[in-house]
Amino acid sequence: MNGRSDVFAVVVTYNRRQLLEQCLRAIAQQTALPPHLVIVDNASTDGTAAWLKTWLPGQLPIAEVVSLTENRGGAGGFAEGMRVAIGQHADWIWMMDDDAAPHPMALEELMKIAADPGNVYGSLATNGADTSWTTTLLDPSPHAVDTVDAIPSQARVQSLPFLGFLVHRDLVGKIGLPDAGYFIAADDIEYCIRAERAGAQLIIVGQSRIEHPKSDRYEARLPGRRLICLRLPPWKRYYDTRNRLLIARKYYGIRLLTQTIPGSFVRMYAALRYEPRRLAQLWAFGAGMFDGLLGIKGRRHAKWGIRQ
Repeated sequence: MNGRSDVFAVVVTYNRRQLLEQCLRAIAQQTALPPHLVIVDNASTDGTAAWLKTWLPGQLPIAEVVSLTENRGGAGGFAEGMRVAIGQHADWIWMMDDDAAPHPMALEELMKIAADPGNVYGSLATNGADTSWTTTLLDPSPHAVDTVDAIPSQARVQSLPFLGFLVHRDLVGKIGLPDAGYFIAADDIEYCIRAERAGAQLIIVGQSRIEHPKSDRYEARLPGRRLICLRLPPWKRYYDTRNRLLIARKYYGIRLLTQTIPGSFVRMYAALRYEPRRLAQLWAFGAGMFDGLLGIKGRRHAKWGIRQ
């Protein structure tokens, strides 16, 4: 790890104890074990806290558990984990969800490339020979790829997910913590926009790999429009719709009207055509549009009567 960095790994979990165990075992098997590990438990109710208390001392004594009193979602969990890591003088922070399983050399390969504290680096999420979601490489011109062998050893990308996401404390000092108000969905996109506006490049590291379930995506085509859509349950549809609009209101200017809102309606049309529970999808879309256009954040799906 270049002998120069105090790396904190941050894992956020909520009610997925079996997946968390796989994630933590994978971290324990790293060829370059991170010196510190912060596990943020989002008020799990499935026995996660008790299991961590008995399992960690003998397996990962480097770990510290931060137990939240309520579920703050991925966004709130990552914000809290980053806050704790910075408070304990982390240099680099490597973040992931509990459904991540880093390959043994994931952190070692990542730190070989992470030379500039002003940039953000990311491991590659893989699912066998495929990437876990579509990745947009920027050079020599923007193009989307979906296979692992299409990703070079390092490349500039359009965005990086909070999965193998590596950021330096100096950059966090400039741009702040992730916005906990997003709860889930697109919080990483918003954070990447902030990083780029502070002068950072977003670099994916092709040899640093994390096994992760593949996103359930499909292509929606309409005259003049082609969008990659995610198959989502209604409660996640609410956050996907709302948070896209929150980002557009903050950063995109007129493109909110010319691109984001029209694109949202295309996604709604696709969900109604290709996904089940159409009335619930429509309600979630309408709720997300309302809150997004008004700039309302937080954990809101239950307030709209959308079941998880």
